[in-house]
Amino acid sequence: MQEKTASTVLLNARRIVVKVGSSLVTDEGRGLDALAIGQWCQQLAVLVKSGREVIMVSSGAIAEGMKRLGWATRPKAIHELQAAAAVGQMGLVQVYESQLRENGVGSAQVLLTHADLADRERYLNARSTLLTLLQLGVVPVINENDTVVNDEIKFGDNDTLGALVANLVDADALIILTDQKGLYTADPRKDASARFVHEAQAGDPALEAMAGGAGSSIGKGGMITKILAAKRAAGSGASTVIAWGREPNALIRLTQGEAIGTLLVAPTGKNQARKQWIADHLQLRGAVTVDAGAAVKVRDEGKSLLPIGMTTVQGEFSRGDVIAIRDGNGAEVARGLANYSSAEARLICRKPSSEFEKLLGYTGEAEMVHRTNLVLTA
Repeated sequence: MQEKTASTVLLNARRIVVKVGSSLVTDEGRGLDALAIGQWCQQLAVLVKSGREVIMVSSGAIAEGMKRLGWATRPKAIHELQAAAAVGQMGLVQVYESQLRENGVGSAQVLLTHADLADRERYLNARSTLLTLLQLGVVPVINENDTVVNDEIKFGDNDTLGALVANLVDADALIILTDQKGLYTADPRKDASARFVHEAQAGDPALEAMAGGAGSSIGKGGMITKILAAKRAAGSGASTVIAWGREPNALIRLTQGEAIGTLLVAPTGKNQARKQWIADHLQLRGAVTVDAGAAVKVRDEGKSLLPIGMTTVQGEFSRGDVIAIRDGNGAEVARGLANYSSAEARLICRKPSSEFEKLLGYTGEAEMVHRTNLVLTA
């Protein structure tokens, strides 16, 4: 396996999540910075046209809503924050849409809450939507759905949201654009001996100490959230770069292999991390038994499991649950994420995908378990 270095991580990344913070998007709260957004959109368009898949996670809706409503100070009441987000979201998505369109790339607005990613079925629905948009060459622009969230379901910050989106779509890399050059060993404004961290391993506990610790005053919404986001993204094998958002052509230069900002390398590859997650960290909700041909295709040929190869369905499970795939002798061959519930699986068992719409009332995935969501256990 090729060693991960600053020159190869982004150079080889095909699917990238870019997160940009409120201070950059809104020029320190003055309102949407159309010029800056336009520059990022130009770079996103270059990446898309070069064959990469890119998702933008952008803050800024509340700040823009405050400006439009004439509010000088950020409100504390949750319903007022939600109202500001609703007003500001109109402007935020409009700027991204127009700037990306001017650069020849389509865009889509996607609003998420923690509940969307905590519920397995909604998680898979969000994943399917985002992957379809990427296949179409469209740039999804994602923000937390601040118009409906409350303190119990908030992500807490868009650094966390960026990491969760990276996990959701199996991204190769997460780029966090911020108002700082990257990570230092200490706060350079207070410690003259502070050194810049060019590269480290994501999840290293020493990084959290450098960023001020979870309970520090600078930790709230500061560098600590980015360090923790990098740790979370690494869980699915995505490496993270923390870089200054005003750096000229930072996105393009990073993907050309230039070392900009702080690179936090994921200790494992994304496929290895995902397979381990499926194999070790989820409880089985049910099982399907497959015929000899399907068992060979899954076990020996690395293929997805198609419903036509299933003979029986055991247990009660929902879309997104982890199920076992067993051969005719009852031995477990593999396990993975089900694209259909147990009730739906029984309807399409032994059936070709051409009959799914008639049986289910809609056309879904061709696979019961896609190979990217499947790990061999035999």
